[in-house]
Amino acid sequence: MFDARLSVNRRFLVLIALLPLLLSGCSQKFQNVSDTFRLAVRGDDDTVKSSAWIEQLPYASMYARIGDGPQAFMVLALAEPAAVLTSSITATEPKAATGSKTTTESETTEPAMQLKWLAADKGMLVTEHGRLVKTLNLPLGNLVQVTAETPDPVALGLQLPTTPTTWTRRIDWQPGYHFGYQLTSRFEDKGLVTITINNITQSARYFVETVNVPSLDLQFDNAFWVEPTSGQVLKSRQLIAPGLPEVETQLLKAYGR
Repeated sequence: MFDARLSVNRRFLVLIALLPLLLSGCSQKFQNVSDTFRLAVRGDDDTVKSSAWIEQLPYASMYARIGDGPQAFMVLALAEPAAVLTSSITATEPKAATGSKTTTESETTEPAMQLKWLAADKGMLVTEHGRLVKTLNLPLGNLVQVTAETPDPVALGLQLPTTPTTWTRRIDWQPGYHFGYQLTSRFEDKGLVTITINNITQSARYFVETVNVPSLDLQFDNAFWVEPTSGQVLKSRQLIAPGLPEVETQLLKAYGR
């Protein structure tokens, strides 16, 4: 998946070992799972798993594609409390009909989670609410950090009429010394569409995020397909960072199912 040349003339056999220590922060509902499991992939075609196989696997999972490379299967290796992108989200309604004060998200719902997805070659994508916030072990370069003073509209729920349509954040990436670059985003609702993930067709709200990087005089688009009611990101296309390739994700089995 993460070959620097994205070669299609390669055969490989790989092993994913997910130890209980690695999974200790993950609260997915599974029992009687062996300490390790093997995932062998041969050939250079896209990896495709059957829906029945995915449902039986006791891990959240997704497909991911970097640039023009082959589609890879990724499993959730670790889930931890989200860092900053949702830390200041507040509820929009009072605690009770008596008009008591508005409470923070941590008082009204379970904390948002940062999900760490592992590929067969140990490449990792880290997401919060479907937003790519970090990558590891990608030979072309990695997103090191995303910070923001206001919540990510993707985390708030793009489908909600109260969600802001603009957002500002800063990112760091490598290689090179790229630290603290400001990105400004504007989200546009493109309406309901039909998408197919792993041969399953479903409706989604399609949003385009136009991102500006003023210091580089650069603009690019990210795209999110979200579940119309919950706002869960079902599919996305996100640029890792300026000068690095785009990542496409397709959610197969959600965390917590």
